[in-house]
Amino acid sequence: MVDGVSYTIARGRTLGVVGESGCGKSMTALALLGLVPKPAHVTGRIVVSGQNLSGIAAGKWPEIRGKRIAMVFQEPMTALNPGMCVGDQIGEVLHLHESLGWKEARERAVEELRLVGIPSPAERAKSYPHQLSGGMRQRVVIAMALACRPDVLIADEPTTALDVTIQAQILELMQRLQDEIGMAVQFISHNLAVVSEIADEVIVMYAGQVVERASAEELFSKPLHPYTQGLIATMPMIDNRQEQLAVIPGVVPHLDGNHKGCRFAGRCHKADSECRALVPALITVEPAHEVACHKARP
Repeated sequence: MVDGVSYTIARGRTLGVVGESGCGKSMTALALLGLVPKPAHVTGRIVVSGQNLSGIAAGKWPEIRGKRIAMVFQEPMTALNPGMCVGDQIGEVLHLHESLGWKEARERAVEELRLVGIPSPAERAKSYPHQLSGGMRQRVVIAMALACRPDVLIADEPTTALDVTIQAQILELMQRLQDEIGMAVQFISHNLAVVSEIADEVIVMYAGQVVERASAEELFSKPLHPYTQGLIATMPMIDNRQEQLAVIPGVVPHLDGNHKGCRFAGRCHKADSECRALVPALITVEPAHEVACHKARP
């Protein structure tokens, strides 16, 4: 259950979203695309470039997805159709959203593959997903997502399972295209090191809630929430050799309507009776730095 999540991403800026599996990062992204699985439903407002998408008819969502908001999924083999060559898959996006004829759409697809750095794009456009490497498949997914120059790009673990060289190439590509297109990016990742490098602002999610929000520089230099501190402590440091990496004990709780107090209290070494009884509000404790923690307040 995602509860009370609110944020704004300006054009040309990147919002990092971090937290363990099960904290609501991907569910938040699916809500922006109108893809929350039933019986769940979305309340509140979703506004993109001044257009309120909240409560629009189900039949209108296909006009939004891929055109106004696009998503790069973490596993390209499940995001691509194994029975279509990749050029046709990109061309289909352009055919549907830009009303291009198939010939022009396929030509544009080759250009999109060139833009994301795929060599011999005209030849690669004829390939099926299984004929491409993992890095190339991820570039194809990025090309599909960017084909219509969306206002918002959601990147959900876009470099998972890729080697570090390919990761660096894909992240550099996304930043370069963001600069060229001016889109807003929501970057979801477990990799805190990557988020610290590419995000302008970061929100930390735990058990469906935002527990801390700050600029990337502020958050990584001065984390205030015990959960954020725990996440950062788990990062391996090249100048601090350890036999064993730090861990946060316990697991993300399964939530129901009877949960009381701070959702992190059961795993927090600072928790006391106040934490277990009262839900902490997300408040500003320093300029542009918000935290939901009874122990982090002035």
